[in-house]
Amino acid sequence: MSVRTAELVMAIFLALCSVGLMVKSAELNIGWVPERGPGSGAWPFWLSAGMLLCCLATLYRWFRGITPESRNTSLYMTSDTVVIVGISAGAILFLLAATHWIGLYASLVLFLLFYLKFIGRHSWLVTIALTIGIPIFIFCLFEWALKIPLPKAITEPLFYPIYDLMYS
Repeated sequence: MSVRTAELVMAIFLALCSVGLMVKSAELNIGWVPERGPGSGAWPFWLSAGMLLCCLATLYRWFRGITPESRNTSLYMTSDTVVIVGISAGAILFLLAATHWIGLYASLVLFLLFYLKFIGRHSWLVTIALTIGIPIFIFCLFEWALKIPLPKAITEPLFYPIYDLMYS
């Protein structure tokens, strides 16, 4: 598949997704609710509408051949790229599957460690800093600030002391 064809296929695919999301969002209230603010479907509807406009702009530019990508007939993905995409997809599948057994935070640590060090080839300092920092940030954002618990599976008892600090 060429870069030109890939751009066309993705613009059409994302446009169809945008329309589908707009239809589903319109099942909810997409207008303004007096004394409450926007309806529950407003944000996804208008975000999808914006995405649809971007897709239409991409299609227009593709048909006119305005951008370098819309004129590029070279190969979209080399065999090396396919390997990296395959490894990345496998790592993400591992992250999703491991979340069920060892929880999101432990599986995220393993994913980040693998991806940053072995795929990204970052230094150990960067790898360890991000492998520790990102899960802590996600925990603080979801569990502490938003009060949305994320799956912890068998690692849940490790969080009890943190809960004692948070809720005492």
